[in-house]
Amino acid sequence: MPFTPVPSDFYDYALALTDREREFLGELRSTLDREVAPIVDDHWDRAEFPAAVPGIIARAGVVGLGYPETRPFENSATFRGWTAFELARVDASTATYVGVQNGLVAGSIGVCGSEAQRAEWLPKLASGEVVGAFGLTEPLSGSDSAKGLRTTARRDGDEWVLNGSKRWIGNATFSDMTIIWAKDEVDGQVKGFIVPTSTPGYTATKIEHKMALRMVQNADITLEDVRVPASSKLEHANSFKDTSSVLRQTRAEVAWLAAGVAAGAYEAALRYTTERIQFGRPIAATQLVQHHLATCLGNITASIGMCVRVSEMLDAGEQRDEHSALAKAFVTSRMRETVALAREMCGGNGIVTDYGPGRFFADAEAIYSYEGTREMNHLIVGRAVTGHAAFV
Repeated sequence: MPFTPVPSDFYDYALALTDREREFLGELRSTLDREVAPIVDDHWDRAEFPAAVPGIIARAGVVGLGYPETRPFENSATFRGWTAFELARVDASTATYVGVQNGLVAGSIGVCGSEAQRAEWLPKLASGEVVGAFGLTEPLSGSDSAKGLRTTARRDGDEWVLNGSKRWIGNATFSDMTIIWAKDEVDGQVKGFIVPTSTPGYTATKIEHKMALRMVQNADITLEDVRVPASSKLEHANSFKDTSSVLRQTRAEVAWLAAGVAAGAYEAALRYTTERIQFGRPIAATQLVQHHLATCLGNITASIGMCVRVSEMLDAGEQRDEHSALAKAFVTSRMRETVALAREMCGGNGIVTDYGPGRFFADAEAIYSYEGTREMNHLIVGRAVTGHAAFV
C-alpha cells in the first residue's frame, strides 16, 4: 500500500523513514482503516474490547518489532514510534492494547528475559497465540513503585510464592499471562515474573465505570500464595533499575501514542469543520476555527519533532530516563490542549462518538496519567537538570 504522510504530519517527518518502514506503515494504516476504525465506536460505547483486534494486530505484524526472534527486518525506534502514532490516530484503546502486548510485556521479556524465555514467549506474543498483561501498579503504589511496591516474592525451593495486589492492569481480564513485579522478601529488590493467569491464587476483576479508554479491559489483580517455578523469574530483572529499563522505552512510545491521539482528534475536527455549514459557508472559513486548527497543528508538529529525537537517541544508546520523561510530559500536555480544541470546534457534536473528537477527548485523560504523571515526569527531569531529587 503506497504511503503518504497524514495531514497532521505537517512537516512530513515520516518521509525520513526507510522505504521498507514506510511500506509497512502504509499497510498498517490500510488495515486499521478497513478493519478497526469501523468497529471502535460501538465497542467504546459498550466498554467492550473487540475480540477481533488481537488477530488483526497479529496479522499486521506490529508486535515483536525490534526483536530478531520475531521481526527479522531492520527497523528503527523512530519507526516503532510511528506504528504507535498510526494506531493511536485511529483508536487510543487499540494502541494501548499494543503498547501493553508489545512494549510492556514483550519489552519486559526482550530486555530482562533469558535467551530461553525470549525464544519461548516472544514468538507467542507476536503471533497473538498469547495475550499478555503487565502488573506493576498497585492500589496503594503508583508513582512510588520504586520503593513502595507491596507485592512480595518469596523463594521456596524450586518455586517463587507471590502475594499482593495490582490495579489498572490493561488486558488483564483476558490475558494468558501477566508480568508481575514483586519485592523479594530477602533482599528487598523488585523482580519480575512470568505468571500464567490460570495459576491457582491468581484472580483478575474488571474495573468498571471508566470515562476513558473504555475499550481497554483494566483489572484489579489479587495474588494469594501464587506459586510459579523458578524458571518463571525474568533472569535479568533483579532490581527496579531493570524495571526502569523497560519503562524508559515504553514511556517514549507513550509520547508517540499521545501525538497520535492529538492527530486523530485534529484530523476529525478538520473534516468536520470543512463540512459543517453555518451562515452559508464552512465554519473552517472563519478566523477562530483556523486559529484553533493552527494551534492543534503546531502542538502535533512540535510533539512529533520531540518524539523523533528521543527515538533517535534510543537507537544511538543515548536516551536516559529524563529524556523519555520530558517527552511523555510535554507531548501529553500538548495532546490535552489539542483534543479540547478539537472537541470545541465540533460544538455539541463534539461530545458524541459519531464525529470522532469526543472519543479522543475522553481517552486523552487516561494517557495523560498512565506510565508516569506529568508531575512525576517533571520531577525526573528536574532531578537531572539540578542534581537534586525532589521526591518525597
